[in-house]
Amino acid sequence: MALIFVVVVLLAALHDSDGTLRFASYYGDHMVLQKAPQKAVLWGYGSEREQVAVYLTSSTVLQKVLSDPVTNGIWQVTLEPVDAGGPYSIYAVAEGSISSLKDVLFGDIWLCGGQSNMLFTVSQIFNSSEELALSSKYPHVRPFMTALNMSKTELIDLIQVEIPWSAPNSSVLAKFSGLCWLFGRYMYEKLNYPIGLVESSWGGTPVEAWSSTRALKQCGLVPSEDMYELEDDIIQQTENSMLNSTVLWNAMIHPFLNMTIYGAIWYQGEANAEYHKDKYNCSFPTMINDWRMAFHQGSGGQTAPDFPFGFVQLSTYKESATDDGFPDIRWHQTADVGFVPNIRMKNTFMAVAFDLPDETSPYGTIHPRDKQDVAYRLTLGARAVAYGEKGISFQGPFPKVIVPSKSTVNVTYDQGIFVTPSKDIFEICCSEKNVSCESDSLWSPAPIMVWNQITIQLSASACPSSKVAALRYGWSDWPCEFKACPVYDSSKNLPAPPFIANRYAGNQIW
Repeated sequence: MALIFVVVVLLAALHDSDGTLRFASYYGDHMVLQKAPQKAVLWGYGSEREQVAVYLTSSTVLQKVLSDPVTNGIWQVTLEPVDAGGPYSIYAVAEGSISSLKDVLFGDIWLCGGQSNMLFTVSQIFNSSEELALSSKYPHVRPFMTALNMSKTELIDLIQVEIPWSAPNSSVLAKFSGLCWLFGRYMYEKLNYPIGLVESSWGGTPVEAWSSTRALKQCGLVPSEDMYELEDDIIQQTENSMLNSTVLWNAMIHPFLNMTIYGAIWYQGEANAEYHKDKYNCSFPTMINDWRMAFHQGSGGQTAPDFPFGFVQLSTYKESATDDGFPDIRWHQTADVGFVPNIRMKNTFMAVAFDLPDETSPYGTIHPRDKQDVAYRLTLGARAVAYGEKGISFQGPFPKVIVPSKSTVNVTYDQGIFVTPSKDIFEICCSEKNVSCESDSLWSPAPIMVWNQITIQLSASACPSSKVAALRYGWSDWPCEFKACPVYDSSKNLPAPPFIANRYAGNQIW
């Protein structure tokens, strides 16, 4: 204790840095650093060839770490593992100058990315007044938000910060992602230790903008100057404004690579319902894996190489839509498997949201205000996948066996189901030639006839003289009204996700 007191007094006696010695832009007072067993990485700027000493102090802890000599104006250190808690003070010291961080907590860092439904603020969600009023009760859930900027080259630091690290209050959260905040708050209630939330999102943006060049090339996408409107709503996309591939990866993701994080959540895909839609089953999983590799390398191996990645399956947009843009993207979000985690998307989790439409949203139907249910479903996945909690139901029912007969199709699910009647949410595709059906094939309604605890029997009368070649469920932009889809888990909490299953494509559930 005496030694710690002496060190703190000596550090306080040093002069503040003139700006030459400083931390990178996304370190600041009130921040959260990644807790043990991972090691937090700190870096910043200093005078060439100087050595920087970094001190971590509290009333009971003292840690000192020396950097290598400053090279190209940059220093970096990796702390020893620190258990969840705080507050701590951190000092960077070099040649009589000092730069400090105060009120620092250690916990789990979650990165929140995507387009307008992630950008959608706490002040815009349902019951926003009540949520904002709760903010002071969660002082250990700390938000940070990067400003909206683009770059044609990969940057090592952010161009600008929109919301610096803050203890939550109503004025800060009014401008912060509603989904990101709710996810963090709900997770804190389960974990009971600090949560750091890093928001980096931009409305109307395709996955290509958030992907590195190497990731795009893996999917046969050559970075180009494709034209997009940088607006919150994809309705406003035009051919007269520009959004280059990789520009948000370069400016709003790449700078964070040195930071140790625990996981990420993502809400995006609307902008790809028309743009490179058929590549999304490659571009999205590849982006996830590329982020994992880059964060692992950038943090010196501290961020896990398979860090947990959660995402929201697209909600709804147009009730009368006849195109397959949104349903196709929902399917591609799972790498054409229908659920996650799967063999192509390991250590991922998904919140199904197509049963949460908002017809009267003042922000447009593409922006549903109910982010509470979305966040809750994400936290179920995070608890099961990211934290290994046992006995957590986080996936809706998915078909285990499909058995067609002359006049019916029996669908047996992998868990207990709650069913309500529907004439058209299931559809069948008929074929005499034993070929696969696609989204643009001819599909006919297959009404629900009867059901039991795990099986639904459908009418196949639409195929009287031919064979049922495929079955799909919920394959429309707006398949049902609010929490009123026909198939849920037995507790009626989690909706069955959409699926398409081809009988003649080697699908094992037939």
